[in-house]
Amino acid sequence: MIPIRNIYYMLAYAFQTLNEQGYKNVSTEHFENVGDLCAAILIKGVSLQLKRGLGREYIQDKEPLSALRGRINISESIKTRSILKRQMICTYDEFSENSYMNRIIKTTMELLLRADIDKARKKEIRKLLVFFGNVDTLDIHVINWKIQYNRNNQTYRMLINICFLVIKGLLQTTSEGTVRLMDFLDEQRMSHLYEKFLLEYYRKEYPQINANALQIPWALDDDAKDMLPVMQTDITLEYKRQVLIIDAKYYGRSLQQQFDSYSIHSNNLYQIFTYVKNKEVEVANKDGDSVAGMLLYAKTDEEHYPENVYRMSGNTIEVRTLDLNKDFNEIKEQLDDIANKYLGLTVDKEDSLLT
Repeated sequence: MIPIRNIYYMLAYAFQTLNEQGYKNVSTEHFENVGDLCAAILIKGVSLQLKRGLGREYIQDKEPLSALRGRINISESIKTRSILKRQMICTYDEFSENSYMNRIIKTTMELLLRADIDKARKKEIRKLLVFFGNVDTLDIHVINWKIQYNRNNQTYRMLINICFLVIKGLLQTTSEGTVRLMDFLDEQRMSHLYEKFLLEYYRKEYPQINANALQIPWALDDDAKDMLPVMQTDITLEYKRQVLIIDAKYYGRSLQQQFDSYSIHSNNLYQIFTYVKNKEVEVANKDGDSVAGMLLYAKTDEEHYPENVYRMSGNTIEVRTLDLNKDFNEIKEQLDDIANKYLGLTVDKEDSLLT
């Protein structure tokens, strides 16, 4: 199991906001579970947001009014007989704190009050909820997470992502109406976090690298590309004439097994090989380019795990594991070794996020 402190560091890279002054002392605290960590981050984040002021947006409201406001709905006024009470049904926009993002945050904090987190944090959450008196709650099963961010609400991005991790990492019981936090975020959520962490690590620690999740065009002999799937890489690192494509894999089992024989997941190997060969064609006009590929598995508790380097049709394909159970400085060393081996780079430790 990954130490909770390491999950904080992964979040810190994935969401650079956590490196601001208000969050830095979170890394020194003790947490019993991932939910406790997320609660601490949310408390810090909401406290900072309250100092800036809760975000507001125009909310459409409709109610019977004696003094006319906004747009009058005559048909509904007749239908509801509000005219007999000398009222009309009016629809109007109100600049309110009851925004959708504030509703998500309030819903998450109320959910955490029924979860297995530190009592002191629950007390802090109750204090914060006082400021959300005019904000409604949502049904956690139908929350729309597709939120558009802009210059005015950018400070909410990390908060909403933490809310997403909390709500998706909770199991609701039906016996006593309590909420139990999973010991760990499920495989799908951790897979997204793992991938985001790796990409943002190289962006932060190696600014000279062009680190992106790129799409690779198919190397076609003609223009017939209808119905071809998109080749979307997890991480593509480009430095000068060197290219490394990393496919991040977070599985409960990193190898497939047949009887007593273990092998790499065939689909994973086919995929990274396809990425590398098509990328090689794309950069073939650049003299000296070298394209390599890597399947980077998060290490599990399995007895057998992949550590191999292959030469395939002129390209290097490496399969290795990243041990997330180690001290985070050792994790950094593993990632730095990859940058040094394939791109010839070393990290500037003075500028490292964790120094």
